[in-house]
Amino acid sequence: MSLLEDFVKFLNANLPKAPSFHPYYEEALGVMLKAGGKHFRALLLLGVVANVDKSLTQKAMRVALGLEMMHTYSLIHDDLPSMDNASLRRGTPTLHVTYDETTAILAGDALNTHAFYEISRAELPADTRIKCVEILSENAGVSGMVLGQALDCFFENTNKEDIKRAKAKFGLSGKMLSLDELVFLHIHKTAKLIAASLKMGAVIVNLDKTECEKIYDIGLKLGLAFQIQDDIIDLTSDEAAAGKPVHNDLAKNSFTNLLGLSGAKKKKDELISEIEEALKQIDANIAKMILELTDKHLR
Repeated sequence: MSLLEDFVKFLNANLPKAPSFHPYYEEALGVMLKAGGKHFRALLLLGVVANVDKSLTQKAMRVALGLEMMHTYSLIHDDLPSMDNASLRRGTPTLHVTYDETTAILAGDALNTHAFYEISRAELPADTRIKCVEILSENAGVSGMVLGQALDCFFENTNKEDIKRAKAKFGLSGKMLSLDELVFLHIHKTAKLIAASLKMGAVIVNLDKTECEKIYDIGLKLGLAFQIQDDIIDLTSDEAAAGKPVHNDLAKNSFTNLLGLSGAKKKKDELISEIEEALKQIDANIAKMILELTDKHLR
């Protein structure tokens, strides 16, 4: 059984349970978890573990599940009417479409919290579990993914009058973000959680602090390249292939909007070259795993 198949089996066997007289709350918790997706972040974490100490792979599954729940909560909220107002995710109708907006908000809230419950239950030393909680909360929370989402939502649709007024109030330009600002946005919104995935795996197998930081820095570059690829897919793919609405970033500060399609591809290739160079400085088996996932998802 492949690592992906093993993780999907574990996920399906450990969906959140919340029996009550609510007609669909419990069902809603599992919809987007069961809908599939790449499980890219979980595979990065498990890939590090499996390539350093295979005996810990099953014990790391619950941490990977917590990570997947955190990522899934972010997608549920990202799709809300107040944010992207998307009708499809992972080829499945979004929760506010299937049920209602209240259910979508609460399901996201629940998965966010349940992520840490799952990590707390992993059969790993207490200090390892605490460190994983620290890494995930730091990279997904106030100065990580949520900050990136706040920037993304505030600076999209720059022609809207309310955005113009808000920018004027705070002395901000009405222009599109610069490349440095766009990189900052997506380092936080996307890359930090991907980098955290690698670092949590490294912590589980007790790699030293220097190695953990090297792996984390590679993850930041990997996450940025992943976002650029997502922007390219949004511009060039169709809804059936992408499993979500496309041409949805036209009013956003995306890499394809700022740099054009060829410029975005060039930036992604530059990042992949930087990743390949940095991989020479870490464990060869981990490097091989990261390169294989890069080839599969980013080429």
